[in-house]
Amino acid sequence: MTTIEEQVGRYGYVTEAVAEDIDLIAEIKRLKKEKNAVILAHYYVDAEIQDLADYIGDSLGLSQQAAATDADMIVFCGVHFMGETAKVLSPNKKVVIPDLNAGCSLADSAPADKFAAFKAQYPDHLVISYINCSAEIKALTDIVCTSSNALQIVDSLPKDQKIIFAPDANLGRYVAHKTGREMVLWDGACIVHIDISREKLKQLQDENPDALLIAHPECKEDILKQADFVSSTTGLLKFVKESSHDKFIVATEAGILHKMKQAVPDKKLIPAPGSDNNTCACSECPYMKMNTLEKVYNALYYEQPEIFVPEDIRLKAYESVARMLELSKGI
Repeated sequence: MTTIEEQVGRYGYVTEAVAEDIDLIAEIKRLKKEKNAVILAHYYVDAEIQDLADYIGDSLGLSQQAAATDADMIVFCGVHFMGETAKVLSPNKKVVIPDLNAGCSLADSAPADKFAAFKAQYPDHLVISYINCSAEIKALTDIVCTSSNALQIVDSLPKDQKIIFAPDANLGRYVAHKTGREMVLWDGACIVHIDISREKLKQLQDENPDALLIAHPECKEDILKQADFVSSTTGLLKFVKESSHDKFIVATEAGILHKMKQAVPDKKLIPAPGSDNNTCACSECPYMKMNTLEKVYNALYYEQPEIFVPEDIRLKAYESVARMLELSKGI
């Protein structure tokens, strides 16, 4: 029989079978109260997890909530770098995630050693890194940003300040275009957003000429140029709530549609199609979908897998995230 630590080490999550007669949602809520835990969930995880979370949000909101919580344990339902960010901000709290395998294609596109060498080529540049990166990249960063606040952070800097923007090149190009700033871009991307099919999207637009196209800035430049509105996941949600239009094509990960449908049940929301043929004809993040109710329960029950960040890395990463949070007050 393997121990819990051995299961996590071998598989990346607790593999203990959950009893078939258990009410998972009720038990998760009971354990959460018993252990003074808080459940944070990204908009892209499955709807059933969003519905039981204490807070649902995008990267900025989740970072702010992680910093503010007085819980003893944070259960972060998202991807690995999000759990790291919570640990960076709350070193004295236990941070667990349902599955260590829930990585991020964008974060993985910026290995720390290669980025350090890249940064060394531009010694007079300030580094702004999108929060979708590892703790090691945050430690090499001057200011972290999110898709919600990237424009504000870049605009807050002197016009003559030279900037490296990492790791998402699409977001970087969008920010450069909107701010009129020249920036050196690391060439990273999110597989979900760059996989949105331009051909299928055009067909969808032809079939729905009365729909507004709204898009996340991680999408490719040609899609962003055609979009009627570009913003973070929270910004897109706010837009469909406040817009007088009643039909939208949503170019981002399809998980956001759950909250959108709850907010605007009478409006028509159409997910932008990915290149692959899948059951939802939409764009889905395979890493976000690694979060399941069973894994959330096991993470709470066994308090594994736990996130650790070396203290020297954590302190450097903390400075860049704290600077973002300070600049983002009021967003």
